[in-house]
Amino acid sequence: MIRLLRILTIIRVIAQYRLDDIIPLNAMPWFIRACVWLLPWRWYRNELPRGERLRCALEELGPVFVKFGQVLSTRRDLLPPDIADELKLLQDRVPPFPGDRAISIIEHSLGVPVSEVFSSINRQPLASASIAQVHEAVLHSGEHVVVKVIRPGINKIIRKDVAVMHAVAGMITRVSADGRRLRPVEVVRDYERTLYDELDLQREAANAAQIRRNFDKSVMLYVPEVYWEFTRRQVMVMERIGGIPVADVDSLRADGVDLKVLAERGVEIFFTQVFRDNFFHADMHPGNIFVDRDATSSPRYIAIDFGIVGSLTPEDQQYLARNLLAFFKRDYRQVAQLHVDSGWVPPDTPVHDFEAAIRTVCEPIFQKPLKDISFGHVLLGLFQTARRFNMEVQPQLVLLQKTLLNIEGLGRQLYPELDLWATAKPFLENWMKERMGARGVWRRMKAQVPDIMDQLPQLPQLTMDALQQVRQLDQTLKQIQQTTDDLEPAKHWMGKVGLVAVVLALITFWHGSWNWISQTPVSAWIVAAVGLALLWRHPRR
Repeated sequence: MIRLLRILTIIRVIAQYRLDDIIPLNAMPWFIRACVWLLPWRWYRNELPRGERLRCALEELGPVFVKFGQVLSTRRDLLPPDIADELKLLQDRVPPFPGDRAISIIEHSLGVPVSEVFSSINRQPLASASIAQVHEAVLHSGEHVVVKVIRPGINKIIRKDVAVMHAVAGMITRVSADGRRLRPVEVVRDYERTLYDELDLQREAANAAQIRRNFDKSVMLYVPEVYWEFTRRQVMVMERIGGIPVADVDSLRADGVDLKVLAERGVEIFFTQVFRDNFFHADMHPGNIFVDRDATSSPRYIAIDFGIVGSLTPEDQQYLARNLLAFFKRDYRQVAQLHVDSGWVPPDTPVHDFEAAIRTVCEPIFQKPLKDISFGHVLLGLFQTARRFNMEVQPQLVLLQKTLLNIEGLGRQLYPELDLWATAKPFLENWMKERMGARGVWRRMKAQVPDIMDQLPQLPQLTMDALQQVRQLDQTLKQIQQTTDDLEPAKHWMGKVGLVAVVLALITFWHGSWNWISQTPVSAWIVAAVGLALLWRHPRR
């Protein structure tokens, strides 16, 4: 029932704001088209500009849709300017909730009146976003801080939207082969976890503290300090920073900020977080990024809002680095082979054909400045290639892909001539050299020493157990050989099948390496019984 009501709400908003002028209804299911056309709101004209209509619709639909608009706002290469300008307002100008309500949440979370914590607090929010809003305040010790407060009732709204997303994902999986390949259910599940993580400000504070340590004394990135004594699940207090919004390019130019260096450092920060730290800020839209006013010739970023972070497994890290380096070198054969080796495409994929398809999509993007490269078109081409070769989307990389799109959007705004590839390639080459070189190997060996020392006292017993298993296996093989000598020459299939069954069962009992049997031990006894029965029925000499 909740999902049905939410779907009807979405249909009403589409009709009310006349989004049929923007959204191609022909691509939607017939029942949604019918509902939109029959609703009375559809009969009235909406005089607002289309960009404002879309922004208001996303605001009314709630935080999940606002976040979608935030991501779209960075893609000026894919959107008309009027829509992009309106969606930009979603980054920090979502309609706020009342300041008195925010004060009530703060007092309930901290357990004391705000007057005991702050010498002053502004009831008018400094910024308002989809999940929370921020208020200025001053501590009794004199530090200027910001207080972040979770929106009241946001859990219910997110729960409804996620239920709708799960329903749509399930429907896509059932009716579309392409949809199954995109694994929408897993993607929605990951997005759901991300959304609920954002509702816990203590988790966000821990993320901020981790990235602050990673970039301690860095000239590229500054992270505000967290005041842990005033931080709870629904409230977080952080150092107030004074910076220029990264999207305010005119102010950056007026202050003499070197935009080329700024854009290059943005790329370097991203790759440092992904590969050096394996802990990256995954919500890098312009509303969360500022530039330090006191560092113009050597510009430094200031990051806020760490509700969404990401990390990769060591295997994903290495796979990603090798793939990117192969792309940079235009070694499409290696790119194709890496996809096969990693299991992203079926093992029987013809590597030569896959290589040619990747070359067709990616070759046009090289040796061009960023302003001439559209990742949107590249992704479309790769999607078509994926359909041809049954390549599956990897949900664990969804956050990384989203962050890459945000980086591209920032790069376009700051310095359109930036060569993203030339900036990233040296970093990746150095990372691979450190990881695969002698120092990297020695570092990994040192990291494993404690585990080795812990297991060392058990080594004699493990050795004795292994030798005993070898002796038992040797005796078993001799018995099998004796049994084989007593059998008729292989003219009766029952004897062969019986022998194989007995061998598999014995190996399972003593060795345990046949996972397909050992996962269900009863099956090993069944295999042994069938084998013995066949051997019994086999004619003897």
